[in-house]
Amino acid sequence: MIRLERVSKVFGGFTAVDAVDLHVPAGAVCVLLGPSGCGKTTTMKMINRLIQPSGGHIFVNGQDTAEVDEVTLRRSIGYVIQQIGLFPNKTVEDNICVVPDLLGWPRAKSRSRAAELLEMVNLDPGIFLKRYPKELSGGQQQRVGVVRALAADPPVLLMDEPFGAIDPINREVIQDEFMKLQAALKKTIVFVSHDIDEAVKMATHIAIFRDGRLVQHDTPDNILAHPVDAFVSDFVGSDRTLKRLRLIRVEDAMMRDAPRVIAEEPLETAVARMREHGHISIVMVGPRGRARGMIRLDEAEGRKGLVGEHVEPLPGVIKVTDDLRSTVSLMFTHGVTWLACVDDDGFYKGYVTQRSITQLLGATYRD
Repeated sequence: MIRLERVSKVFGGFTAVDAVDLHVPAGAVCVLLGPSGCGKTTTMKMINRLIQPSGGHIFVNGQDTAEVDEVTLRRSIGYVIQQIGLFPNKTVEDNICVVPDLLGWPRAKSRSRAAELLEMVNLDPGIFLKRYPKELSGGQQQRVGVVRALAADPPVLLMDEPFGAIDPINREVIQDEFMKLQAALKKTIVFVSHDIDEAVKMATHIAIFRDGRLVQHDTPDNILAHPVDAFVSDFVGSDRTLKRLRLIRVEDAMMRDAPRVIAEEPLETAVARMREHGHISIVMVGPRGRARGMIRLDEAEGRKGLVGEHVEPLPGVIKVTDDLRSTVSLMFTHGVTWLACVDDDGFYKGYVTQRSITQLLGATYRD
């Protein structure tokens, strides 16, 4: 969707961007990272020709942007900036509809689109459409800035540190809402950030710049697991293994086809099953397979009765779609080394252990 070929930018005698080759596939979120002055923002602004390249070619959807009228190009690419840039004399509705109005959309269509987008970022159209920017909080203004860039349904979106000025709590909320939007809309996005954690959370690809050059371009997991040099390693941080926990799902680390028991089985059966598998505990499931509790080997040995008479609550469960960061946090919270894994309906799918997580992470480094 977006391709840069040997793109450079020289200001006077200073080379801000030096022969950058970069490909962003359709539907990808590519975050440009690097220290201040490394060329990441200049690179992004050359895509919609807010800055004219000194050399090389930029293609959007197969078309050389140098051959497209600047105004036409910019109206076809959504743009979000850190300062938001809402027009103070326009309502939220009219701010969102700026580009659709310029493109000549019917008024009913553009206003309907504004209401639809506000709902997607959890702002009630009945409350917010007729408000002015000064009547919104910073986080609300930022959401309006994002949906304004999406109003004309552009295939490409450029974002210049869009969440940098928001407090940490609101930033997390807006990031989550944006990711839900992206999952539904599947735009091709180039996103400038200075925050490695934000990039790891939101990107499908990360491009790290240094002194105008593209140093490494890869998936977040590969960059964290295999930084190309000491600069990238230092930039992503000494805790890069912990950052990887956010990228890996529970289902990738869990043990499947785990033994289980039901309430009506004799306690001796639970003990035999635990010994057979070398476990010190076992999950009890309900009639349809939902996780209901657990039996401990040291509590069950030598005792009589049914499993349901001796079951105790699970210390915690984790969904198979959750990330390993949430998993490790829950383990530490409950002081345990394993958790039962369930699907969205609570059905028992297996278990995950600290050891299985360690082995999974270690396998990448060995590879």
